[in-house]
Amino acid sequence: MRITRHLAAGAGLLALIVPAAGLADTTGTAATLRSATARLITAELNRDGATACGVLNTPLTTTIGGKTCAQRWDARSARLLAASGGAGRLRADLRAAASAPIAISGEHGAITLPYPLLDGHSRFYWTNNCWMLTR
Repeated sequence: MRITRHLAAGAGLLALIVPAAGLADTTGTAATLRSATARLITAELNRDGATACGVLNTPLTTTIGGKTCAQRWDARSARLLAASGGAGRLRADLRAAASAPIAISGEHGAITLPYPLLDGHSRFYWTNNCWMLTR
């Protein structure tokens, strides 16, 4: 009887813990989206294409025209920083990331920055337990 009671209590406890643990990893939070945003912007300010590629959704990381993702993002960062006001825009986005409005709907999230990150948008996709910039 005692063993049955312990097994029932253990099963009850597992029933409460397992779903909660599963839910914790199903979607990202605003804080983790802000962190991914800051990581990407900091990588661009540092001309670090490899780190930037670590925050990109997989379709954006492919080799195109013989250039790896890191090579393309190194070149992109160089262009952004060489443009008049480019570094200032990136720093403005980095400052804004700490408090910018965020919208999360399931596996998709967006942050409203003064200068959007990609193609006029700052959209992210929650995959592999992290936010990845997407088109």
